[in-house]
Amino acid sequence: MEPRIRYAQTTDGVNIAFWTLGEGLPFVCMPAMFSHVQLDWQYPDVRRWYERLARGRMLVRYDGRGGGLSERNVTDYSLDARILDLEAVVGRLGLERFALWGTHDSGPVAIAYAARQPERVSHLVLWCTYAKTSDPPWAKALDELVTKDWVMATETIAHGVLGWSAEEEAHRWAAFIRESITSRALIEASLAADEFDVTDLLPHVRAPTLVLHRRQLRFTEISGARDLASGIPDARLVLLEGESPMPWLEDSDAVLAAIDEFLGEGDVATPAEPAEPGAFRTILFTDVEGSTALTQRLGDAGAREVLREHERIVREALRSHGGSEVKTMGDGFMASFGSATRVLECAVAIQRAFQEWNAGAGAHGHAPLQIRIGLNAGEPIAEEEDLFGTAVIAAARIAGQASGGEILASDVVRQLVAGKGFLFSDRGDAVLRGFDDPVRLYEVRWREEGAR
Repeated sequence: MEPRIRYAQTTDGVNIAFWTLGEGLPFVCMPAMFSHVQLDWQYPDVRRWYERLARGRMLVRYDGRGGGLSERNVTDYSLDARILDLEAVVGRLGLERFALWGTHDSGPVAIAYAARQPERVSHLVLWCTYAKTSDPPWAKALDELVTKDWVMATETIAHGVLGWSAEEEAHRWAAFIRESITSRALIEASLAADEFDVTDLLPHVRAPTLVLHRRQLRFTEISGARDLASGIPDARLVLLEGESPMPWLEDSDAVLAAIDEFLGEGDVATPAEPAEPGAFRTILFTDVEGSTALTQRLGDAGAREVLREHERIVREALRSHGGSEVKTMGDGFMASFGSATRVLECAVAIQRAFQEWNAGAGAHGHAPLQIRIGLNAGEPIAEEEDLFGTAVIAAARIAGQASGGEILASDVVRQLVAGKGFLFSDRGDAVLRGFDDPVRLYEVRWREEGAR
């Protein structure tokens, strides 16, 4: 099924189109110059590539500024501007740590981000790219052709990539290029990319790095891959046979095998460990408001389809914020966190994700979902991969006090995140079932500008 396209806005006001596919380790694929997140799915080879890459992972794919379904009316294609595109997408998804794929002209951007944000990038995969742009002799002639005859230029590029015998497929690929970017944007983006040079940043990349390159590739010389592998500490170089810059063409199984082996190493996205007896934890409960009425309205099968979306969104947020899923109760989740800040960030991410999903639910024939979230902190009892005790019961009761779309937190949670930028409203004392003393509750004002 074709992924749902969403948007993130950069700090300089550019709207970036993206989609996610699958669940697991977040793996962010940065775009090359020719990119279109929707048209990709018209090509069986490309579609199969992304579906295979998403097995056991949450694959994130986006269009860069000026191309595809992202905002076209832009003028800044600098390296720093393209980093803003990446930051917008991972920020929109709430990803704190992820694997990163840089290809062709996005390779230097990925390297710069990994060097500047070492705590964010778990693994770096570089495909047929370089640290410093080194155009082949015919590049200037191609730039001139782009200016004079856009159709002929795209046909030339497509035939150069796919071979001169692949006539029909080259025509389709040329049309794809014209849909992905305008001739003017291509020239501007190319001129900006000509200035990319991250050679000095290579020694500062701390993430495990895999450098993949095709031996016979004409667009980017093999020396560029060697420079990357020798300049990045402990980087691994894998040379593959072939001349196609497209990873899904020629021996794509070898490419996927190298990526699978590389990303499978190390502790990349391990969920938080279950709490030890007496360990201080922050507890999160979610609950779907009106789940019984939803089942009566949609029937068992229809309600289950909608609730699967609830499960997907919550698990994606837990994974991105280091939460440990304790159990699911059909229409709700119980999770624990070692950090009160992360549990607040996760709760806000969940509500914002459902707000966005609900905005398009009618268009997709789905019923909207209103989620209640309750937060509490304390020292639960850990037993047989479950948590028990007063802190857990109070969190569940607090969720029951919330209305759809609300996040309610106990006072202890509010105090734990004091000064961290979260906005709260005092909801007063509440009598929770099974508790003798009233509990002070606070609503997290996640909808307001400036709230985290």
